[in-house]
Amino acid sequence: MVYFEDLEIGAKASFGRYEVTREEVIDFASKYDPQPFHLSDEAAAQTHFGRLSASGWHTCAMVMRMLVDNITERRQAGLGSPGLDELRWLKPVYPGDVLRVETELVSKKQSQSRPEMGSFQSLVSVFNQDGVKVCSMKSIGLIRVRDSA
Repeated sequence: MVYFEDLEIGAKASFGRYEVTREEVIDFASKYDPQPFHLSDEAAAQTHFGRLSASGWHTCAMVMRMLVDNITERRQAGLGSPGLDELRWLKPVYPGDVLRVETELVSKKQSQSRPEMGSFQSLVSVFNQDGVKVCSMKSIGLIRVRDSA
């Protein structure tokens, strides 16, 4: 199990492989972000996207899946997240894209009021199959402390 004490500032990781499908783009947009360029090829062709594109919020959901899969695989003693900062959708994500994630741990701090937990910040970068960065954010995670004494 990976605990707060095991986290090293500057540590980098690369993981994930998420294939974006047309059906999923339309399904997500239909439920949560029903803008025409996420639902219709014809409508998207009339915009700067040029073709059907995934919602930025859908991109975040796909990233979340890859982050959770990585946390689970590494058996991290995670306690959730109070949020994120500096979310940017840098380039459109299209059906057929294959996404991956790179992270860099930039800070960590043990809680004064709850010494059994700590927090950490990671820079999260999301790339498509061509190595183009499509999304970035600063993630804040909570994690158990192995020995809070």
